Amino acid sequence: MDMMPEPLRARERAERIHADIRSRICMLDYPPGMKLSETALAAELGISRTPIRRVLARLEDEGLVTSVHGVGTMVTNVDYSEMSQVYRLRKELVLLQTVLDPIQPDAAFLQRFQALYTRSEALKTAPSARDFSLLDQDTFLTLLDLTANAPLRTMAERLYFRTARIWLQQVTSSHIDLMQEIDIYARELQDLLGALELGDLDAVGHIRRGHISMSFARMRV
Repeated sequence: MDMMPEPLRARERAERIHADIRSRICMLDYPPGMKLSETALAAELGISRTPIRRVLARLEDEGLVTSVHGVGTMVTNVDYSEMSQVYRLRKELVLLQTVLDPIQPDAAFLQRFQALYTRSEALKTAPSARDFSLLDQDTFLTLLDLTANAPLRTMAERLYFRTARIWLQQVTSSHIDLMQEIDIYARELQDLLGALELGDLDAVGHIRRGHISMSFARMRV
């Protein structure tokens, strides 16, 4: 019997809906400029419009959608000048994630990360921009578990998903070489896995910082 209090169930449901719609935006299932219908989303998810309205308000606060008077809620376009600033901030935050309230990786964490590395190697024989983007999201969220600092986790997650669409837009428009990116990413995960196995979180932070910097430099924005 489910004894979870209703407020907790509602909160978990809202988190799942938020993560689902955010992922659709980042995976370009909901491309920039697309109108999001509260009614359609509520019908699809089998819930009332109230939680959908709250999730969309949260996504607007995160910069992924915007409310246009007389039109509705629209998926935002990427502001590349702003994204440059966001990437620079993210480079510094990854260092803090291994310093502020750090959590040493245990055997279960290493197993999770090994699975991520295995997925990166599999992409070499079955390349997919979508699968790559999903892998990157999973890698980010996994590494976020290395810090227990709640404000830092919130800020890092928010900024990551602000920039997540850029790479996929670039690769789908042939501005980025997908196979080259897969090779580079697999090497990054291999290096990170080695550092994690040693428990060297300082190395983890600097490896990630370097790759975030180089990844943005490869984008033709």
